[in-house]
Amino acid sequence: MTEGRPPAAASASLWERDAEIATVARAVEDLCAEQSSAGSLLVVRGESGLGKTALLAEARRIAERRGCTVWSARGAETLRSVPFTVLRQLLQPALLSLGPEEARAHLGDWYDIAGPALGIADPREGNADPQYVCDGLVAAVRRLARRAWPLVLLLDDAHWADQETLRWLAAFTERLDDLPVLVVVARRPGEVRGDSARHLEAVAAAARHPVSNLSALTPDATAGLTRATLGRHADDPFCREVWAVTGGNPYDTVELLAKVQDSELQPVEARAGELRALNRAARGGGLVDRLKGLGLEATRFAWAAAILGTGITVDMVARLATMDEDLARGCAEVLCSARILTAPDPAAGLDHDDGELEFVHPLIATAVYNSIPPGVCTAMHGVAAQILTELGRGAAEAARHLLKVHPDDDEELVEQLREAAREHLAVGAPDAARRCLERALREPPLPEVHAQVLYELGCATSLTNPAVTIGHLQTALGMPGLDAGDRVDAVVRLSQALLHNDQLEEAVRTVEAEAARHEAGPVRMRLQAFQFMWEGIHGETVSPARSRRLADLAATCTGRDNAERVLLILRGFDAMTHGESADEVIELCDRALVNGRLAPGLGWTDPEWGMELLMMLGSAYAYADRLDRAESLFAEARRVYTCAGWRGGHLSLANAFLGLAYRRQGRLRDAECTLREALRLAERVGRRLPLYWSATCGLVDTLLARGRVEEAWSVAEQYGFAPPYPSTIVLPDIRSVRGRLLLAVGRTQEGIDELEAAEKTAASRGGHNPVLAPWSVDLAKAVAAENPERAARLAADARRQAERFGTDTAVGEALRCAAALATGRRAAHLAARAVTYLEASPCQYEHAAARVEYGIAARSTAELHRGLDLALACGADGLAARAREALETGRDLH
Repeated sequence: MTEGRPPAAASASLWERDAEIATVARAVEDLCAEQSSAGSLLVVRGESGLGKTALLAEARRIAERRGCTVWSARGAETLRSVPFTVLRQLLQPALLSLGPEEARAHLGDWYDIAGPALGIADPREGNADPQYVCDGLVAAVRRLARRAWPLVLLLDDAHWADQETLRWLAAFTERLDDLPVLVVVARRPGEVRGDSARHLEAVAAAARHPVSNLSALTPDATAGLTRATLGRHADDPFCREVWAVTGGNPYDTVELLAKVQDSELQPVEARAGELRALNRAARGGGLVDRLKGLGLEATRFAWAAAILGTGITVDMVARLATMDEDLARGCAEVLCSARILTAPDPAAGLDHDDGELEFVHPLIATAVYNSIPPGVCTAMHGVAAQILTELGRGAAEAARHLLKVHPDDDEELVEQLREAAREHLAVGAPDAARRCLERALREPPLPEVHAQVLYELGCATSLTNPAVTIGHLQTALGMPGLDAGDRVDAVVRLSQALLHNDQLEEAVRTVEAEAARHEAGPVRMRLQAFQFMWEGIHGETVSPARSRRLADLAATCTGRDNAERVLLILRGFDAMTHGESADEVIELCDRALVNGRLAPGLGWTDPEWGMELLMMLGSAYAYADRLDRAESLFAEARRVYTCAGWRGGHLSLANAFLGLAYRRQGRLRDAECTLREALRLAERVGRRLPLYWSATCGLVDTLLARGRVEEAWSVAEQYGFAPPYPSTIVLPDIRSVRGRLLLAVGRTQEGIDELEAAEKTAASRGGHNPVLAPWSVDLAKAVAAENPERAARLAADARRQAERFGTDTAVGEALRCAAALATGRRAAHLAARAVTYLEASPCQYEHAAARVEYGIAARSTAELHRGLDLALACGADGLAARAREALETGRDLH
């Protein structure tokens, strides 16, 4: 078919779209073949007017002919600021078919998370974590999709979809391998920036099929379409001029040919020169002139329809354009006759109320909207917001119009935008909340409210953008207007944001300065506790004087209230990091608990103290050989954050520290799985942040313990596990792990340099814990061949530090190091003593390693077999291979 002519019933925009239609048909057939089939994703990209909407309508017809359920939605340029609007439109058929109880039954645990975003449930108290909401929406749609098989989802004009929908779409299309659903997405190239652009790129990357880039019609196809519309007598020069004028754009071609018919222009070469003037009238300025020619009332009606964007009914337009309904109904008829408005195409599948209208094409909607005089446009948006408010639609729905109103010192508008921001935050749309509060600041607010709006804006961005949060909270704190409670909370939030943005020294100075403003009492103690906390997790230097002050304060604490419990936890963590008595560490931490549990007000989601404190508590237990308590705390954190819907940095850190506990226990498989999940979540928040380092460092350490050196190096390369390091302390010790990695891959001198840097850091901190930062053990082994005297000194120092700390793990690891440096009977003797200590330790990987090393030193088959069994139980594949090799090559073992 040289002209690529579609069947007579098809849209003119489907000319030369045979390949794309065939791809859709094959995808539908694959979907219908088997309910257990994998899902698929098709992405169609093309400039405006190239037939994306027509192709999706044809996809609907193909799918419905095969008995598929089809849900569809379309982005709109004027609705991009409304969160979840396209997703709600997409799921409307499914949601309308379910009653509240049925919806709860189908969505299960995700109902309370996804329901508010979908508009079918009231939000819970507090701000919803956007990542958890996204995960909940993915799970909810997956459940709905399984009951609707075979299901086809059509998303048109995705470039105009709201950011929240695009975030969901990117996450949803990543997981189509086990879900029998066909997703077809149409979008223009370009058009979007920032997060929305990244989400669309992720969608395209998830498609197994190449992106279909629509091209303009060829001259032959344009000639065929011209003759099919005007008659076979249209001559070649006329047809060529149609193509030249329209550039082969199907929409422009169809509109131009309609104009030719209306003007009764003969399709012959002699009249071809008139085509350009007709084409100008079809879009852009010509369209606006044509609209004005329809009369003032019709123009006002079209403007009001463009302002509404969706839900265009005669009643709503009449209210907005301030005209009676009879006049409005007449205007609607005029605009439909002029092919500016139309009743929705049933083939498009979009559900509309009776009497609802839409623009014939998005290009027309854009041209009409842009033609509205600026002053009139803002005034009409203000009226639209008022109408929606009077109808009880809520501040969030009215906000898209309020965002367009010119600033005018309107106190009521500021309050409406603040309320809209609260509604957006409650459903997990912090970016929408941010836009509302930023617009409120431009009004501007009254002086006594200004700082409060900035504070709310800082809170709105705290889960997603610590750097932005910092600026807003610093500005708020520099202004009058915050009450005492909010001011202290803003200082704490600011210090946390600084910490998570790797600005630890400024975090310390922030709480220190605020503490100095308060008299002795609970508020000052709270701020001082945060100061001690941030100082305690500084990765490079901790003043000995600071440790003494903390010890003196903690000595007066019995744990009678949360302020004292916080100081006890901080003192316990400080003592652990400096390698003081583990028994004292445990005693301090136990005093901070109430009957062995976290005190009320000190839970993982309690806002007063923050999660960092409890991470310190669990870490102190982990390195003091109370791994049972550490695991319990971190497992509770993961459960609480999951149930609360906190799926960003909080859940990432909970997984990272739970992975640390598993690694210390020797549950290496569980550790690897948990740490990979921590890293996946951390990537959503942002690379190079402290939580990202925790997940990466823990995973590299675990892979080294499993003997998967090449994979550990690959992870380090992929995730940037190399200097410069964050200013916060990272567990496990970042330099020790990096040094061990370099030694394992044969980069010996670099490894030694890294371990020596760890040595300097330990000296600057005034001592170290040889289990927390085992650089001395690894460094002693690394320099033993070249400098045995230095190795011996390092090993002796490690043993002194270990005996000072006093745990079985610390002493056993120091003895393993001494045995590695010794030979003959002394090596076997030291290895046997290491086994004795590590057998009593909860760290089973280290116990397994000691068994294997003792078996080799003592040439004992029995010990090697015991070590092999322990290594296999831990998942330490490299250690198990070493034991097998020793068993196979040691013929005279006894």
